Amino acid sequence: MPSAGSAFTKSTVAWLRASGVGIARLVLHTGVGSLESHEAPYEEWYEVPFRTAERVREAKSRGGRVIAVGTTVVRALESSIDRNGEVVGSRGWTDLVITPERGVRVVDGLLTGLHEPRATHLALLEAIAGRDTIEKAYTMALEHEYLWHEFGDLHLLV
Repeated sequence: MPSAGSAFTKSTVAWLRASGVGIARLVLHTGVGSLESHEAPYEEWYEVPFRTAERVREAKSRGGRVIAVGTTVVRALESSIDRNGEVVGSRGWTDLVITPERGVRVVDGLLTGLHEPRATHLALLEAIAGRDTIEKAYTMALEHEYLWHEFGDLHLLV
């Protein structure tokens, strides 16, 4: 489980489902959460099942949003795009590095922890929410003494 998923208790998931939020599963073998000196993220194993890919496509076709829970989920979904830009079931090792220049094609938002100031994953966050938004969020997090990454607070970026 990515650390971003630790906030999801059984009752939280039940409430989300009862509220109409669709939840799709995938398999992750996460590595070091976020390197802290601008190194490229490590390769990580993932599996996006056929049913999950189908649910993502359905949500997008209805105009819904895909909100990833954790940066590894973003990398997995963005690694599961076919030549037509559609999400498909796939599995393997991803070495995808997501930057603002690359952008994202599948994910519309992200629930994630607060990454260290020089962490590689900040570029991924900027690809989703933009540099200004991330700078403002991190300034506020520092001002209010939010906790960092695996042992800290979460924020939702859309």
